[in-house]
Amino acid sequence: MSYPIRVADVMSAPVVTAAPNETVADAAGILLEEDINSVVIVEADEVDEVHKVVGIATGTDLIRALDRSESPREKLLADVMSAPVATTDPAAELKDALETMHDHGVARLVVVEDDRLVGLVSTDDVIRYAPQVFHRRTLATGYESRPQYRARQETEYEHADWTFECSTVSADGLSVGDRAEFSKTISEADVRSFATASGDTNRLHLDERYAGETRFGRRIVHGTLVSGLISAALARLPGVTIYVSQDLAFLAPLDLGERVTAVCEIVGEIGDRKFELTTDVLDSDGERVLEGEATVLVDDEPETATVEVEAIA
Repeated sequence: MSYPIRVADVMSAPVVTAAPNETVADAAGILLEEDINSVVIVEADEVDEVHKVVGIATGTDLIRALDRSESPREKLLADVMSAPVATTDPAAELKDALETMHDHGVARLVVVEDDRLVGLVSTDDVIRYAPQVFHRRTLATGYESRPQYRARQETEYEHADWTFECSTVSADGLSVGDRAEFSKTISEADVRSFATASGDTNRLHLDERYAGETRFGRRIVHGTLVSGLISAALARLPGVTIYVSQDLAFLAPLDLGERVTAVCEIVGEIGDRKFELTTDVLDSDGERVLEGEATVLVDDEPETATVEVEAIA
């Protein structure tokens, strides 16, 4: 059970529309008056008694048409609109809508339900409400070099239930493509200790009867406790890892007693010892329950530190 941000949550509605036989000059006036950047072109369908979407015109389309036309006040929207229109459903996840935009090479989608125009969603909406979804498309993939070494960073202590692995491209220093994983089972004791340490004594996490009456129908692990595994994975990277920033999206609830794995991968180096990473947490089925991005500063280890590096066979 997941609770993603959907198109209906962020779309603009109602939508400003115009008819294909209206002029470019008229549409430009509408955009200026409404302070918007696009108008959806519709025409009446007398059979179904609805307005059928036939195109879309952006501010850029109108400016270009006004600049090139000898008679801008006579130029019709039907001549400059983009058609057919890329559409999406209001129930679609925001990340899927972004994929549709990318596939069609557009910055906005017309939202249609049962052949009715219900809204408009744009990349601006994605950036505002789910920036990590937009940014993931720009991150490095298909690295030229794959990890060739395993590194073991010394920590204060380990636990029998914990497992971790850190693989690096180079035997000397961090680089794009390096990856750290940390796994553990989140127990009843973990949840109660976290509640005490953090002060988050929300009954959803601690009271079975109370939690049973919520949308989850059961107790679930604190989201921030789950995200703490990311920090544990980062602690296994060679060097002294210091958080600079962390963005998170909680995709699904996690049950107590489940084994989870944090996966952190360096996807960018932004200079001065700072690195950009994807930071995900997977459940025991390998499904993401949390995704995010982090920026960290990595200093050299103190002379007393021990880091073991071995080539991957």
